[in-house]
Amino acid sequence: MSSPSPGKRRIDTDVIKLIESKHEVTILGGLNEFIVKFFGPVGTPYEGGVWKVRVDLPEKYPFKSPSIGFVNKIYHPNIDEASGTVCLDVINQAWTALYDLSNIFESFLPQLLSYPNPIDPLNGDAAALFLHKPDQYKEKISEYIRRYATEEALKEQEELSSSSESIISDFSEDEAQDMEL
Repeated sequence: MSSPSPGKRRIDTDVIKLIESKHEVTILGGLNEFIVKFFGPVGTPYEGGVWKVRVDLPEKYPFKSPSIGFVNKIYHPNIDEASGTVCLDVINQAWTALYDLSNIFESFLPQLLSYPNPIDPLNGDAAALFLHKPDQYKEKISEYIRRYATEEALKEQEELSSSSESIISDFSEDEAQDMEL
C-alpha cells in the first residue's frame, strides 16, 4: 500500500488542526471541501455576526491558495455581496505554503474585517459608505448581521433550503417538468 502524497498529508493535517481549534467545521465532499463557522472579530462592527465560509482546497494545496467565500451575506468593501467572494491579496496573490487554514480564520479574515481596503473594492457601495458615511456603514453592517448572520438567521436559512428541497422532491418527475414549462 502506498503512503499518501505530501499534499494529501498536509490537507489532512491542516483540516484536523482547524477542527481541533475553536472553529466549527462541516465537511462537504471530503477534506478538500468544507464550511467553517466564522465569528465576527471582537471590537469591530462585525462582532456578534456568525458566517459560514466555504473552503475549497485545490489539488496543489498548500502550494496553491484555497478558494474561500462567504455563504451567508456580509456587507464589506472587499467581499462581493452576491457571491461571497473575498478580495484578499494574502489569499489570492501572496499565498505561500508557509500559511495554513488556521491563518485564514485566525488572522487573515479577522484582519480583513477589522481593516477594510476601500481602495480596491468588490462592493463599491460598501466602500463609498465606509469612506464617506462611516456611521451609516456601521448601521448597514448591523442590519446585515441581524438579517443574515445570527445563529437564528442561519437556522432559518437551513430550514428554508431543506424545506424547498423536500417540496421539490414531493413532485413526480412529470409534474416537475410541467412546472418548468
